[in-house]
Amino acid sequence: MRHHLVIFLLSVLALGSCTNDLQDVMKLPKNKLSPTQIGDSVTMLYTDSSQLKIMLKANRMLMFQKNVSEPFTILPKGVYVTFFDEHEKVSATLKADYGVRYDLSKRMEVKYAVEVVNRNGEKLETEKLVWNELTKKIYTDAFVKITTKKQIIMGQGMESNQDFSKYQLKKVTGTIQLQNDEL
Repeated sequence: MRHHLVIFLLSVLALGSCTNDLQDVMKLPKNKLSPTQIGDSVTMLYTDSSQLKIMLKANRMLMFQKNVSEPFTILPKGVYVTFFDEHEKVSATLKADYGVRYDLSKRMEVKYAVEVVNRNGEKLETEKLVWNELTKKIYTDAFVKITTKKQIIMGQGMESNQDFSKYQLKKVTGTIQLQNDEL
């Protein structure tokens, strides 16, 4: 009998200490998004008519497809994109420390230590860049630095085709001519 009384008292104490303040409950997030898929060391290949067009590599991929107006993918630990031409030769590469890709609008925003290098070795450096997969354009309004074999061009804002072979700076803020022994 004594044993049952001890269990009963412990149960009452345990239940009595498990109350929730309504204000604490109301502070909990209501619509916290959770990824529907998570992947590590991911490689994705994009093809058109069985021809390789793009290879995307990411150290971590978080896909959000539920409870959002447009499904999106976050690449929080870096992204590396390789663009291929019609002969499946590398035409350009893009790398960044962080990226977000929007599924419906076919747009990717990358930021932090963004670099684009074309087949001629010309390099674009910026902190923020948008790649529109539908128009096959990359652009930014941020500060850019473009390094070619002959010069370094700095400016504010830039637009280019996705393989970075034809680009236009919106506002050039400076150029530095590089010494070239071949001239």
